[in-house]
Amino acid sequence: MKKLLLSVMACYALTASAQVQENQNFLYLYSDSIVYAKKIQLRPDFAGYWQLRVDSRRVPVDQVKFFNNQDGFFANTRKFSLLGETAFSERIVAGKINLFQERSYDPYAYHSGHGYGENRYSRASLSMYYNKGFGDLKKVKYKNLAEDMADHPESMKFLNAYKKSANLSKIMYTAAGASIIGSFATLLSGGTSSMKSPNMAVTSILMGVGVGFAVGGFAVQVSGTRNIENAIDSYNR
Repeated sequence: MKKLLLSVMACYALTASAQVQENQNFLYLYSDSIVYAKKIQLRPDFAGYWQLRVDSRRVPVDQVKFFNNQDGFFANTRKFSLLGETAFSERIVAGKINLFQERSYDPYAYHSGHGYGENRYSRASLSMYYNKGFGDLKKVKYKNLAEDMADHPESMKFLNAYKKSANLSKIMYTAAGASIIGSFATLLSGGTSSMKSPNMAVTSILMGVGVGFAVGGFAVQVSGTRNIENAIDSYNR
């Protein structure tokens, strides 16, 4: 059955060396072949597993790297799943660097209008994925982006600014943790005999310092993450 399916698909598939027509519905297979179709739908089978209905055919999702239909352009994120489950995430930025949502595509929620399409674009974050062209997806993180943007000095400035802020936020989170742990240690060492004891005063100070470092670390982290978005925007100009 599998051989028959592959034979049928081969009749419709084109090699990836041909220019992809992104204004049409198509599948981009892991074999680097392209299958064009009039209609592509992601639907569950009788057992509840996702499958792609491509005109009158049904194509196993584990063969599909990307697909394009009336809802958008989607990438297979199976390799990022701990259980190896196939899911598809939508491309939200198209360019030399493509950015994909971290959320999985649910066609039912998408068409019902219950929230999926309301916030389709969000700022770049470390939970997202990206790629170049039709290459393999990668996680959005400094090491990966630095390798793929090494040829673009302006983007690297933004990435290096992100790296500095990420290192600073780690230091602040570490200091926050140490202060909070120290506050509890001070409290336990002094017992609970008096709420006005010197130990209680020191505990309060350390707790306040810890919370301050935690809030500061979060603020630095959020600010730094914007540099990732700036790096991608700059690279795509």
